[in-house]
Amino acid sequence: MAALHLHHHLRLNLFPISHNNNKSQLLHRNRQRSIDFRQLPKAMQKTRQEEEEGVFDHVFLNLFRNKMVQEVGWDSEKPGYDGLIDVANRLMLARTNSQTQQAAVRILRSLFPPLLLELYKILIAPIAQGKLAALMVARVTALSCQWLMGSCTVNSVDLPDGSSLPSGVFVERCKYLEESKCVGICVNTCKLPTQEFFMDHMGVPLLMEPNFNDYSCQFKFGVHPPEDDTAFKEPCLEVCPNANRRRTANTHENDINCPKA
Repeated sequence: MAALHLHHHLRLNLFPISHNNNKSQLLHRNRQRSIDFRQLPKAMQKTRQEEEEGVFDHVFLNLFRNKMVQEVGWDSEKPGYDGLIDVANRLMLARTNSQTQQAAVRILRSLFPPLLLELYKILIAPIAQGKLAALMVARVTALSCQWLMGSCTVNSVDLPDGSSLPSGVFVERCKYLEESKCVGICVNTCKLPTQEFFMDHMGVPLLMEPNFNDYSCQFKFGVHPPEDDTAFKEPCLEVCPNANRRRTANTHENDINCPKA
């Protein structure tokens, strides 16, 4: 007993217990833990959201690519987006520009139930001089097509009647144009077919204005395209592999326009 008492006495004197310090340390640890637990669900939610977006992007990419493959009758061995660009190149082979455009329109139509397009054109497009339909398709385009074009936002555009409407979609840097490296692919498999599709099959006028310098693109739903479109006069991109071959084989200074635009 004396030994135990001596041990206890030495422990109290040599290693004093500070109840206040223990409490402050415990509170500090609890605060750290509470902060961690508050941050954890947010991080998990962000990760889950990114995963869901990745899944949807993959689904949309495969769906669109499969429709292109059915139209072309050929598929690339390359996976993912690179394979999609290969199929887009093949879409233009052995076809005139007009044939390529009509093939692209058929691909777009195949992505929607036929009845849905007809009902939209009959019931929605006439409302408020077409402004409601333009607003709706702008938002759907911005939400559902970033996997194809990259980051994009809804913005306001000027309409022919002098008013402005948030029925535009601005693509910061079009992935499709950047990866294809071709004015002709942009014009004939995207710009012109998309304009025709929305006008003829959904009743919504659309003007697309690609910028071949910075690869941005402005969608203007509710605006008719002009008869004299400057996109037809664009030269080949410097990075276009077909243009590089043409420059090597042809030295005529006047031959600068993209042959497929």
